[in-house]
Amino acid sequence: MSFEIPIGPQHPALKEPVGIRVTVDGEIIREADLRLGYNHRGVEKLAEQKTWTQNIYLMERICGICSHSHATCYVQGVEKLMEIEPPKRGLYIRILVSELERVHSHLLWLGVAGHEAGFDSFFMYVWRDREIVMDILETISGNRVHYGINAIGGVRRDLDEMQIKHILDSLEVLRQRSAYYEKLGTTEPSFVARLAGVGYLSKEEAISLCAVGPTLRASGVPMDVRKDDPYAVYGEVPFEVCTAETCDVLGRTVVRIKELMQSYNIIEFLLKNLPAGPIAVRAPRRAKPNEVVSRYEAPRGENIHYIKSNGSDKPERVKVRAPTLANYAATIKMLKNGFIADVPLIFAAIDPCICCAERSVAIVDARTEQEKIVTMSSLRELSLKMTKHQARKREAEWPL
Repeated sequence: MSFEIPIGPQHPALKEPVGIRVTVDGEIIREADLRLGYNHRGVEKLAEQKTWTQNIYLMERICGICSHSHATCYVQGVEKLMEIEPPKRGLYIRILVSELERVHSHLLWLGVAGHEAGFDSFFMYVWRDREIVMDILETISGNRVHYGINAIGGVRRDLDEMQIKHILDSLEVLRQRSAYYEKLGTTEPSFVARLAGVGYLSKEEAISLCAVGPTLRASGVPMDVRKDDPYAVYGEVPFEVCTAETCDVLGRTVVRIKELMQSYNIIEFLLKNLPAGPIAVRAPRRAKPNEVVSRYEAPRGENIHYIKSNGSDKPERVKVRAPTLANYAATIKMLKNGFIADVPLIFAAIDPCICCAERSVAIVDARTEQEKIVTMSSLRELSLKMTKHQARKREAEWPL
């Protein structure tokens, strides 16, 4: 006999609100579905009311762990619209922070994977070392989470020799410990047994379902925006795209550990080849009427920002496609034919960020229990209608 089991939107295994409905036959999941729309924050609408520079800090707050990813993706698009080229030193520092954020994100995910698999000592080791990365980011930017390093036309802070030495010294500690974690995470019998074969996603399925990031690369597809469509200075930085062939949660773990080692090499290359010169150029207040799509390889996968200008000092439209949204279809596939106990592990394996992905609102009529999805366009129309109504109300109450 089949049963439908709701998991979420509030559940101990979920750190953010999302609804997972699974139809089970005994312990086996036969069907799965995701229900979204619990966490809308109106970021895109708010972006239309702020200037190009103010929106840098708004984009950073789409996500805490990937704050630099969204800010950089946005800034790159604005620089294309304004037809300005940041200086080489500024781009090196921008990408340095990008790779440090990737290390921070992957270490955080590895700790979560250890916790979900019942390997809490691994979780504590990895999160201890995550503090080293956050200290480096604080040394560079003054902040541990939202770095505020980006500016339109470059970056806001430069590096001195003492900071470079501190980063390189810290990098050696991280490299040695990550090598130990690579051995531990791929050979510890109980940990490997818990991850192997869980959340299977074949190469063909990963491609057809448009998976991105480590989720895609763990299925043997070497796709990475940094290589396929190089931005900033990635075209001159040597590194390898990391893949795995197991197509399961263990493969997603291996890919992230490999990427840690690649990120250490990239960071070392950037610091040892940091060019001299300015870190930013002056940017105009307005952008010519145009539209652009900016791509960025975030720790979770490909991040896309669509930005449209109407010639003013504010964007006409900013649309964000976060990597979590791109991986939802693959997640449903991975859940099917798995066990109920595997749901937290499979869902955590895509490194989900619900607040990054939510772009709509679900409204349920309490009388009819009918659900209506409110799209961004209808939300905008409602917002304009409410604004006009309030303006007329103020004029009636306070006539000039």
